[in-house]
Amino acid sequence: MKGIKKGVKAALCVLLALVIALGGYLAYVLAAYYRVEDSQECEILFNASVSAMPETGKRYRITSCNIGFGAYSADYSFFMDGGKESRARSADAVVSNTTGSLEAVGSCRPDIALFQEVDVDGTRSHHVDQLSVIASYVSASMFPAYNAVFAQNYDSPYLFYPFTEPHGANRSGIATFTGFRIDSAVRRQLPIETGLMKLVDLDRCYCVSRIPVEGGKELVLYNLHLSAYTSDGAVAIRQLELLLGDMKSEYEAGNYCVAGGDFNKDLPGNSGDLFGVPANESDAWAQPIPDGTIPEGLRLVVPLHEDAPVASCRTASEPYDIATSFRITVDGFVVSDNVTVLDSNVIDTQFQYSDHNPVYMDFLLD
Repeated sequence: MKGIKKGVKAALCVLLALVIALGGYLAYVLAAYYRVEDSQECEILFNASVSAMPETGKRYRITSCNIGFGAYSADYSFFMDGGKESRARSADAVVSNTTGSLEAVGSCRPDIALFQEVDVDGTRSHHVDQLSVIASYVSASMFPAYNAVFAQNYDSPYLFYPFTEPHGANRSGIATFTGFRIDSAVRRQLPIETGLMKLVDLDRCYCVSRIPVEGGKELVLYNLHLSAYTSDGAVAIRQLELLLGDMKSEYEAGNYCVAGGDFNKDLPGNSGDLFGVPANESDAWAQPIPDGTIPEGLRLVVPLHEDAPVASCRTASEPYDIATSFRITVDGFVVSDNVTVLDSNVIDTQFQYSDHNPVYMDFLLD
């Protein structure tokens, strides 16, 4: 009888310790959580003096690439999408995958390059500073002289899940690189979910860079990464409405507006049909942009080849398999009506380096 009592007492002590540990962890997460302030000025990073400015009537190319914190080789699956892994497999894998994405972008010879999911210090990315990796590649292979901007998306507290290999603490953001002069840049905070869901949705922003144009106007450039893991679809629409309202105001002021990045929306509206694998329940986040969301004066540009369509993103619930993996185009552009779009498409890497393929758009400033 005494042995049974001792066993029950020991089990209760273990249970109490677990409750205390869980309570302490929740207190830590809530105490460590913060949102980066709105309208925060971003430092202009550069490797040399840059004076080049875009001109009207001249063809330019912009690319956008979500590099997926350097983890997503084609055989990688991610726990938040229903897969198995939570971190990149090694620091070398982070550098290799990041470099692969950069080479795909560089092959397009862009004038402006936008990047998302860029870790500057993360458990999941083995503390590789991907911004430095990008800067080294850009200066050596893309722009002899460049301006760049980094806007922090989030700085998440340590996530002790999955228990066998926790996702950890991660500081990540969006980066803009160009051979043009950037006069100023600002980080705009996006609405996110409230309550405990904010710990899953994390912080979100878009970055506004102001590039002077020959003749006195400005090219107002938007780099964005909207929410994916949200239980409330209205939040994603409010994020779009804030971005589009900002762009419309700039267009009405006479400026040129170009936005690019990861919208986390089904931009064609029928990706399952286009790419041959229908969405399942775990792909419920992949919703089209509702009709009427994009205001007059702006238009959506979906990178798509009509005869041979290639998706910009794959599901990470499983290693990539063209026969079974759901694919979708979530990466694209929005432009104002004084910007003429000449071409736009997806760079097919077969998802070797990220769960996203890079996209590009060729355009003129009218």
